[in-house]
Amino acid sequence: MLLRPVPRRAGHLRAAVSYTSAVAEARIGGDLYEVVTAPGGARVIVGDVQGKGLEAVETAAVVLGAFREAAHDEADLAGVSSRLEKALNRHLSGEEFVTAVLAEINPDRTVTLLNYGHPAPLLVRADGSALFVEPAEPVPPLGLASLGPEGPVSHRVTLAPGDQMLLYTDGVTEARDRRGAFYPLADRVSLLREDDPEAALEALRRDLVTHVDGPLHDDAAMLLLRYLG
Repeated sequence: MLLRPVPRRAGHLRAAVSYTSAVAEARIGGDLYEVVTAPGGARVIVGDVQGKGLEAVETAAVVLGAFREAAHDEADLAGVSSRLEKALNRHLSGEEFVTAVLAEINPDRTVTLLNYGHPAPLLVRADGSALFVEPAEPVPPLGLASLGPEGPVSHRVTLAPGDQMLLYTDGVTEARDRRGAFYPLADRVSLLREDDPEAALEALRRDLVTHVDGPLHDDAAMLLLRYLG
């Protein structure tokens, strides 16, 4: 009920989403995503709440509600993240936190990113090459601003026709096979060559489940953004 379907178009990008629940322990996780469109672009969040169960769901609801409002109101991503931090400070207690990546799709073919302790997005170029878009300096997750530093420095990547960006939660990269090997996400980018973004993401999801060869032990959310050209 919290996670709505994302718009198929986000500025100059096509968007597709996949969410695979961890059914092994029948416990709801706190993975979250949202795409809010605006004239000429969009704002995106993919995040992961610490913990499981109803408390994680409540925290995810706080983050999503604050993001949906702030994404329309704030002039930049720093303003959006400040609103999220304030909302979480009112809600959280102790050492709870939310890792997240915030992205802004700009009309000039650039994507601005803010990373709060979350797995780095995977940028897949049209020629099939791939790299993880790491922030210059690591910062704590949302909800732990008091630990410093002040906040992440935004960084940008420029997209060309055929480029894609995959945002995901650690349930993807930390999924293990029966021998204990992690899912090799960067080695599977060829699966994203499908013409339809939804089909490409479904191919990646099926491969993830095949790698684990059983129920996932953590929720796995993936959001694919493809530049239309």
